[in-house]
Amino acid sequence: MFVGHYSVAFAAKTERNEIPLWVLFVAVQFLDYIWATFVLLGIEKLSVIKGFTAGSMLDSYYHPYSHSLIAAVLWSSAAAIGYKPLCNWLRYSYRKSAALIVGVAVFSHWILDLLAHPRDLPIYDNRWKVGFGLWNYRGSEFGLEIALLTAGIILYLARNAMSAARKKAIIGFGVALVVVQIGDTFVPRTPLSDKATAMGVWIFYTLFVGVAFLLEKRSELDSSKDR
Repeated sequence: MFVGHYSVAFAAKTERNEIPLWVLFVAVQFLDYIWATFVLLGIEKLSVIKGFTAGSMLDSYYHPYSHSLIAAVLWSSAAAIGYKPLCNWLRYSYRKSAALIVGVAVFSHWILDLLAHPRDLPIYDNRWKVGFGLWNYRGSEFGLEIALLTAGIILYLARNAMSAARKKAIIGFGVALVVVQIGDTFVPRTPLSDKATAMGVWIFYTLFVGVAFLLEKRSELDSSKDR
């Protein structure tokens, strides 16, 4: 699961909860940020094997501290608790319900990974591994990713007031994410090292966070000009 995770970020964002879209983009990939960091530090283990599954080369055979069910619950709780200090630091408005939404967004990553991953998601520590294995069915997994992303963007557009220009920008961003997913799923490439893969996660995910931030920042500037 890759761009499908962002469907939750788009769907969760409303004017009522006032959660910045970029925060939700971080939240839905938070477990992978932790995972990539732990791989870089040598705490968790990854092998990149061409043909490992039809849809992914990633054999994440040891990631109990980022991707076990218990770890996902703990990281989700930490994110929910940490949302208020983040709002205080950045001077964002804060709602208790928004903190819960952030926590659920973090946990959604594990649920969607459960659908896509082979049996490599532990319940606790590195034991009792689960996964429905949609990565073994490349077309079906790709279709699910795109369907989720499309539904999330439709909800985002329907539940948030915005200018026509911003709508076009959001749709353009969605198209770009689809192109990225096409490349990730279907374009043959040479496997990278585990460290290079983890660094790529940090770079690309943070790039998407930056785009989400700029999209809403531009909208705020446009709104201030209209007043």
